[in-house]
Amino acid sequence: MASSMISSPAVTTVNRASPAQGNMVAPFTGLKSLAGFPVWPPLGKKKFETLSYLPPLSREQLLKEIDYLLRNGWIPCLEFELEHGFVYRENHRSPGYYDGRYWTMWKLPMFGCTDPIQVLREVDEAVKEYPQAFVRIIGFDNVRQMNG
Repeated sequence: MASSMISSPAVTTVNRASPAQGNMVAPFTGLKSLAGFPVWPPLGKKKFETLSYLPPLSREQLLKEIDYLLRNGWIPCLEFELEHGFVYRENHRSPGYYDGRYWTMWKLPMFGCTDPIQVLREVDEAVKEYPQAFVRIIGFDNVRQMNG
């Protein structure tokens, strides 16, 4: 089947382009959509998971993220970590093994929650109880059985 695809007229027409046309690439002029976005300061900071590269979110921005999580039908869940707050290696040096992947769950997942403010109140409670802890919000997709 692959050989019949290679010999098709559509493919051979594409291959007849002149060498100059095939090698032309537009010059890079920068990322205009990210103009003004702050550069991640690497000194003294750990990089972990996707949103850790963003600047600290305001409460309004955090509410928008929680609202997105809820609109997708994901179940909000809070987790916290008292010591590290990032993936590290301490107990084992095997490839693919890392400590700190699993955090402690704050209460139970918030099944049936539809209000972002309710989730933010739980974040405030967790921070009040453990002021030095790292707290994260995850969205569990119960259809795909994974974090959203």
